[in-house]
Amino acid sequence: MFQAANLPSSLPVFPLSGALLLPRAPLPLHIFEPRYLVMLDDTLKSSHRLIGMVQPVQSADTSGGLNNVGCAGRVTGFSETDDGRYMITLTGISRFRITDETESFAAYRKCDVSWDGFDRDLGAREHDDGLDRQKFFSLLGRFLETNELQSDWDSLREADDEMLINSLAMLCPFKPEEKQALLEAPSLIARRETLIALFEYAVRGGSGQEVMQ
Repeated sequence: MFQAANLPSSLPVFPLSGALLLPRAPLPLHIFEPRYLVMLDDTLKSSHRLIGMVQPVQSADTSGGLNNVGCAGRVTGFSETDDGRYMITLTGISRFRITDETESFAAYRKCDVSWDGFDRDLGAREHDDGLDRQKFFSLLGRFLETNELQSDWDSLREADDEMLINSLAMLCPFKPEEKQALLEAPSLIARRETLIALFEYAVRGGSGQEVMQ
């Protein structure tokens, strides 16, 4: 298990719009670009096996910019295809804040990072005592219907608070800036509140009417 003292001060980063990784959650990825194949090979040789998932800045005025906050994941599973591509699983360890981009001869990007302010990511699983599951699932059902999506309701009902909220945050088809807001939520409760706001906004089609009852 990682502790703050043994987290690295720099990370290889994988900018991927719309991809959200959260602490203790798994994220499957398909790696095929040559520079990221090199990144993965280098990561597997490292002692920590961490990759920083970060979203590019969504702006017409910014080219190549990165959001300041990302989440580091440890490579916990991988397989290689016959044509040299990788299917990997990252398990979220902790969020980080980018302090600088490192100059490097590597084909992929590296950043200096700070782990300050994300102590809870390395702790025990979070709980949300204020979660009203009946109302939450009712709103989720309307969100899924609005977006013509389906879900495994049995698995959702059996999931603990953290798995339920974080899985929905990662899997639901939100915009990149909305995914970033979910990532930066300071607690599980704040992430649930952000999720509810996004569900309500989608259900009401952008109107100001409150719909969760």
